[in-house]
Amino acid sequence: MPPAGGLCLAYAVAVMESIHITDLEAAINYWRDRSPAGTGAALAPATTQLAEVYAGMICAKTTAIAIEDLPDAALQAWLAWYDTQPDTPCIAICSTSQGDDQCKGCGRSFAEVQLWPGLSPYAKRAVWRRITDEGQAWRFTRYAERAVEGRS
Repeated sequence: MPPAGGLCLAYAVAVMESIHITDLEAAINYWRDRSPAGTGAALAPATTQLAEVYAGMICAKTTAIAIEDLPDAALQAWLAWYDTQPDTPCIAICSTSQGDDQCKGCGRSFAEVQLWPGLSPYAKRAVWRRITDEGQAWRFTRYAERAVEGRS
C-alpha cells in the first residue's frame, strides 16, 4: 500500500523507473488492436516485444519491471502506448489551490500537482495507478462524467 498524503510523490519517485504489469498489459492490448496478428497468427513486432516481457514477468511472479531491464523495442512500444493516454488526471476541480494537501478532484498530492510537468512517464503512470487504486477522488465518484477520456 503506498503512503498517503504528502508522501505520495515519494511513492511515485520510488517506483518511477519501472512499469507495472497492468500498464504493460494495456500496451499489449493497444498494439493488438492497432496491429492485429498477421498470417499464421504472427504477432506484430511491438506486440511480440511487449508480450515477451509480460510472459517473463508472469513466470517470475513480479508486478513491475525496471526500465533498464526492458529491451529497447519493448520500451519504445510502451512509450508509444503511453503517448495515447491522457497526460493528467485533472478534472478542473483542484482543491489544492484552496489549501488541501490532496486534491479532491483528481486525488494527487499538492506536490504531485505542482511537479507534474517535470515527472517522467513512469512516475506519472505510478501516480495514475495509485489514484485509480484508491478510487476516492471525485474523478472516480461524484464527477466521473468529467473524467471520460476520448479514445482514438
